[in-house]
Amino acid sequence: MTPRSSTPVRLRGVSKRYGSTTAVAGLDFDVQTAEVFALLGPNGAGKTTTVEMCEGFLKPDSGTIEILGLDPVGDNAAVRERIGVMLQGGGAYPAARAGEMLNLVAAYAADPLDPKWLLDTLGLTEAARTTYRRLSGGQQQRLALACAVVGRPELVFLDEPTAGMDAHARIMVWELINGLRRDGVTVVLTTHQLTEAEELADRIVIIDHGAAVASGTPEELMRSGAENQLRFRAPRMLDLSLLVTALPESYKATETAPGEYLVEGHIDPQVLATVTAWCARLNVLATDMRVETRSLEDVFLDLTGRDLRS
Repeated sequence: MTPRSSTPVRLRGVSKRYGSTTAVAGLDFDVQTAEVFALLGPNGAGKTTTVEMCEGFLKPDSGTIEILGLDPVGDNAAVRERIGVMLQGGGAYPAARAGEMLNLVAAYAADPLDPKWLLDTLGLTEAARTTYRRLSGGQQQRLALACAVVGRPELVFLDEPTAGMDAHARIMVWELINGLRRDGVTVVLTTHQLTEAEELADRIVIIDHGAAVASGTPEELMRSGAENQLRFRAPRMLDLSLLVTALPESYKATETAPGEYLVEGHIDPQVLATVTAWCARLNVLATDMRVETRSLEDVFLDLTGRDLRS
């Protein structure tokens, strides 16, 4: 009988080294059923190594990994039957037509999705007879995604699923991923698009130098460290002296970027009224006023000190 697990992905103390370089250092996390889980980190942080260990391509040097209750290396054949994997580079035969490639992958599944429906859903119908090498980068990405999900996997690993796509194609992929979640499929994705993680992910783990530095829902991560912050937009280079004078003594007000302002201190209705009155006195309108929140990019930079692609 095939093992079932309420926790499709479980890592405990997982480490991987290449010579003197530690790619993954004692990583722990769980992914729950029907959850979209995003793994974020700068280039070289250990994301790809982590995912490849989960997929059974690599064996950890220490620690344990369970995928659907199985060892992804020792029980690789059983795991392969139940997961979908989207690889960078597509993994397709260069001379194969898009429709032929998807039909071939579907033929290995016991109960595949309809390849024609999947091609239409991902906007690939007109490219069905085009060879893989002649597809655009975005089309190749969408075909790789189609191949990963056509077999109705319980768990799917998506590596940069919208890389090279225009805005319309990206929305189609997001809708498909949301559909997978509604159907009970667990999704693990890596992405360089912070807006994508914020839009899709139920939970996020940020890793740097092979170790987890933060985890939580997008909302939890964006609230962290911002409990005493008020952010808003207004015309650049406003005179903050009157605002600082009007605020309690321990408060700070700064222009963090042109036209972007930050008030630090306990934020209550009186502080909001003070900021609004200051704007009125200067005859300017404050927009995008946010309390107890930061962008996911702010959180990422604070935690890693690096851009996502650095």
